[in-house]
Amino acid sequence: MFRLPGHLAKDLCDSHLGSTRRDFLRVGGAGMIGLTLNNIFRAQAAAAGSASAGSPGWGKAKNMVMIYLQGGPSHIDLWDPKENVPDKVRSAFKSIPTKIPGHNFTEILPKLAKVNDKFTMINSMSYTPNGLFNHTAAIYQIMTGYTTDKVSPSGQLEPPNAKDYPNFGSNIIRLRPMDEPMLPFVMLPRPLQESNVIGKGGTAGFLGKSYDPYTLYPDGDDMDMEKMSRIKIDDLQLRPDLFSVRLQRRAKLRNLINDQMPVIEAAVKDMSLDDYYSRALNLIASGRARDAFALSQEPEALRDAYGRNTFGQSLLLARRLVEAGTRVVEVIWPKVANSDNHSWDHHVGLTDRMKTRSGPMLDSGLSAFFADMDSRGLLDETLVVAIGEFGRSPEKGVSTSGNGNSADGRDHWPYCYTSIVAGAGIKRGYIHGKSDKTASAPAENPVHPAELLATIYHSFGIDPETIVHNHLNQPRELVKAKAVTQLFA
Repeated sequence: MFRLPGHLAKDLCDSHLGSTRRDFLRVGGAGMIGLTLNNIFRAQAAAAGSASAGSPGWGKAKNMVMIYLQGGPSHIDLWDPKENVPDKVRSAFKSIPTKIPGHNFTEILPKLAKVNDKFTMINSMSYTPNGLFNHTAAIYQIMTGYTTDKVSPSGQLEPPNAKDYPNFGSNIIRLRPMDEPMLPFVMLPRPLQESNVIGKGGTAGFLGKSYDPYTLYPDGDDMDMEKMSRIKIDDLQLRPDLFSVRLQRRAKLRNLINDQMPVIEAAVKDMSLDDYYSRALNLIASGRARDAFALSQEPEALRDAYGRNTFGQSLLLARRLVEAGTRVVEVIWPKVANSDNHSWDHHVGLTDRMKTRSGPMLDSGLSAFFADMDSRGLLDETLVVAIGEFGRSPEKGVSTSGNGNSADGRDHWPYCYTSIVAGAGIKRGYIHGKSDKTASAPAENPVHPAELLATIYHSFGIDPETIVHNHLNQPRELVKAKAVTQLFA
């Protein structure tokens, strides 16, 4: 651990004062500057020589949008309805045709049914849970590729900590760093959450906070549909009293490091640290990130098409961020996992809640997003994934997770559900795998969430088996799974 000693409560912006204790620079094991960069370069070299290099979809994605339907949407009541099944299984919604001949959605997705020729449906997502069927453990699995053994009797996990495996977005921006002044990883409009466990699976974990997402969580609760119009980005703009000359004077901390740490300076002299420092300043000074958040610049008709609600406007903002150069955007469904109203956790009141609340929001937002992204050519290099942590039980009114369910409710079901993937070379108008007669299990081509995560890494030209070192310096694969290359054209 290296330290820069200093005096109490003095400002480095004032040239006549020395360094301060609040400006201590701690570089644990010198890893942040030297070893981390070496690992990145080593991983990039390994990826270039990977056996997967040149296979379908390899390296097609330059950025991605994860649309996370936290809460577990019912596949049977959305995009995998079943006919000729018992009443306790059959959806209350009518089936409607889509752009793909022979493949139906339910009536609550009429707009999405008109654009499903732009993406791939995976109707055979499946896994057997480790322990209880709880949201947080499932969220952690799809976000990190790993399961956890710290599940309490209530199904909750411990809060996020520095020992956690990193969110996939953190791994991507570490191995595919930005080369322009833009936020690399943005998460909005709320954190991942089940009950009082907030943010589990949504941080950089043992990679360190420098790889955490920029979180955009506007003020207002989950029922406030206008909160995206009150976005605050104060940390992306200069304070009125912070003139450019003062900003430049803060660079003296860097000079102080060079003067007092000749060993580190020599070790990293060829690593262009000045360039990295400049990028941090440029992010704020350029205004590029700040401008991307200006939803008011979009035509009113387009904003209406996305839906004047938190989910729709979050997707529109995701498109703007991708256009501005953000590498990874993660849009979290704007309602905590285990809750009521427009949450996807439909243990009770499924028919009314899906038809009048969650369904219309999903239909308008997702259909407008795909149409908008495609018309702008953004799907060429942008990978899009829409998925929940699991589906819902084929049979209504039964308990599969210890929760109570009404006759018009479905419980958690990880054994079979649906996800959407698109862009960056993914096939269009393709159905991968299929579920059995009651959507209880895959009938063919099952896809584990870890395999979908491996496919995401593959799309970025990152070998899923790339080794990272955890907080104990133990080697771990990004994910222990193979990419599903059949999804790519």
